[in-house]
Amino acid sequence: MKTRPALVWGLLVVGWVTTCGRVWADVGLPAIFSHHMVLQRDQANPVWGWADPGEAITLIIAGQTHRTTAGDDGRWRIELDPLPAGGPHRMVIEGKNRLVVEDILVGEVWICSGQSNMEWPVRAASNPDLEHLTAKYPAIRFITVPHTGTQTPQEDFDGQWVVCSPETIDDFSAVGYFFGRQIHKTLDVPVGLIDNSWGGSSAEAWVRRDLLEANMEQYGPLLARWAELESRPDLAEPMAEFEKKLAEWNERLRKARQQQTAAPSRPNPPRSQLANQHRPGNLYNGCLRPILGYGIRGVIWYQGESNAARAYQYRHLFPLLIQSWRDEWKQGDFAFYWVQLADFMAEKAEPTESEWAELREAQTMTLALPHTGQAVIIDLGEGNDIHPKNKLEVGKRLARLALAQDYHIPVASRSPQMQSYERQGNKIVITFDHVDRGLVTRDTNEVRGFAIAGEDRKFVWAQAKIVGQGRNQVEVWSDQVAEPVAVRYAWADNPVCNLYSAAGLPVTPFRTDDWPGVTAEAK
Repeated sequence: MKTRPALVWGLLVVGWVTTCGRVWADVGLPAIFSHHMVLQRDQANPVWGWADPGEAITLIIAGQTHRTTAGDDGRWRIELDPLPAGGPHRMVIEGKNRLVVEDILVGEVWICSGQSNMEWPVRAASNPDLEHLTAKYPAIRFITVPHTGTQTPQEDFDGQWVVCSPETIDDFSAVGYFFGRQIHKTLDVPVGLIDNSWGGSSAEAWVRRDLLEANMEQYGPLLARWAELESRPDLAEPMAEFEKKLAEWNERLRKARQQQTAAPSRPNPPRSQLANQHRPGNLYNGCLRPILGYGIRGVIWYQGESNAARAYQYRHLFPLLIQSWRDEWKQGDFAFYWVQLADFMAEKAEPTESEWAELREAQTMTLALPHTGQAVIIDLGEGNDIHPKNKLEVGKRLARLALAQDYHIPVASRSPQMQSYERQGNKIVITFDHVDRGLVTRDTNEVRGFAIAGEDRKFVWAQAKIVGQGRNQVEVWSDQVAEPVAVRYAWADNPVCNLYSAAGLPVTPFRTDDWPGVTAEAK
């Protein structure tokens, strides 16, 4: 854990109160409000912090003046009037002391969350040397939330906003950066990126635990496994001591923010499963809570690998995660765009069942929620590496969703998706939407990636042909299946498939059947 100098975390002391030679600064701000921050444009944004109980607080920014009083617990909150894109601005906060936050921009703010493929840094993606040389975007700012796995709700973290430059970009999320850079270059407004990801993390760790406990039919076995671990003294006792130290650290950190002293070093967690990125609620408390409510446009999300073995459960868990974040943010149905799992592992000679295919299906089902979108990357994976390096294209496909849905720019954004299907003799005809100017193939004129089955549920590779006046349909058949009842496309860990929209977006993997999959009973 790095310890920052007293002023590095973002607040310049302009005035203070001195008693008996000791410096007291009664107003404090968490790290999310620091020099170089970006505020979300065109909406009311909350600012919060700490002070002495009952202390009068005045906040001034961009011609606005707001006043409030700290509560009995020392917390205060002010809501700013909407600001247009621009800056830089200075924010002055006055109580018994006076704080100034400098170089604030107003633009588009996005959270970048998930597991390792979101955390994967620019220095480990494709062409890191060239990306390093060209990362000269002073209007792009970013901040990284450190890893904290805990059942104790956190109020703050050790971090700071930084300006995008060759000196700062290498360790930031590659997907987040490439997404943000496209938004910035297209809209010509400042962009703020909050990296809140943890490699290997499970979705249930990002969800409030009581929400899982409210549905024991769905999550009972999962919670029971964790309860068994939590009952073990060899795990529980070190974790309880860590939680105690963490609570004490929170109080010291709050006082450090108020007194303008260096942030104390966070206690090191025990080497325990109870402090990891899988335990239900751990990352909600440790990583999400400190930024909950910060003004944002939306979230980009890349996660699912760690939940693939429980893909059917993900059908409920992933929408629960999204809705719970929206409920707690109190900012309506903000944008939530995710990356569907890439192709990975060995190719299979024959059609087979697949946990990863079922997880992709669960992700696609989540599109039923409003203001969501899915970047399909079934063509960007690497069979021998769960971390494909082409993060640039991933970021661009996510950016297409935001540009089209949030900024109303007429660009292709959604991958073709099965709309309906109909049996016609010994063929099944699939109709797709979002085909742009029609479906096309890549690498070969032959359509690849389809399998077909009859009532025996035995799938075989199928022939396929693009048809329809708008090239929005595909006929699928096989001489081995006289009476077909089901079709699957790209249904494998690492499918061989080549169907795209004319805009270059790959067709979304799908199946027409609802036969129980390999993860149907997994809890």
